[in-house]
Amino acid sequence: MKKLTISIFMMLLAFYVNARDYHVNTLQGLESGQSQNQDTKLTAIVNKATRLFGSKDDLTSVILIVPAGDTVDVIGSDSTYFHIIYQESEGYIFKLHATVKNLTIDVAPAIQQQANVQEGQPVQQISRFSYLENKYGTSMAARIISGKIWKGMTTDMVQDSWGSPKRINRVINGNVVKEDWFYNNSWLYFENDYLTEWGPAK
Repeated sequence: MKKLTISIFMMLLAFYVNARDYHVNTLQGLESGQSQNQDTKLTAIVNKATRLFGSKDDLTSVILIVPAGDTVDVIGSDSTYFHIIYQESEGYIFKLHATVKNLTIDVAPAIQQQANVQEGQPVQQISRFSYLENKYGTSMAARIISGKIWKGMTTDMVQDSWGSPKRINRVINGNVVKEDWFYNNSWLYFENDYLTEWGPAK
């Protein structure tokens, strides 16, 4: 009886490892730009209300707010964002704000049962917040990840908060470098890599 129990446990463990590896490989495939297999459907549940961006390079391109608890279909992924479809709108949300809900694959029930152990678990990788926290500290990371800007920010901080601008005008006068950064609805003014002013786009 003991040998039978151990055998069943080992078989379930092998099923679990295979399903987990399939899950990880699917996410890695999405991050590398591979298309999903037709038998694979990846969904995520939104942990907190989050903005759906039309472009991940322009954080002013908000399409709508996805409420906490809603489910989205994940069609792509990178280190920071999920590429999703939500209520017929396609765009990007921060990975930090959503958790992979389930991975539907054609497997035996025992494998599926073991795969469900992973349901509701965050993807095991460094989060965007952890990256920003290591770079700037907890307080700054919290402000940056919420998309805030303030006087004295460096150009790196602004890029981490709002993404890359659509256009940059740069003027160099001796040791002074002045830059105007243009986003869809805003412009930012930097002097020697520090943010000093901003306003609505004209």
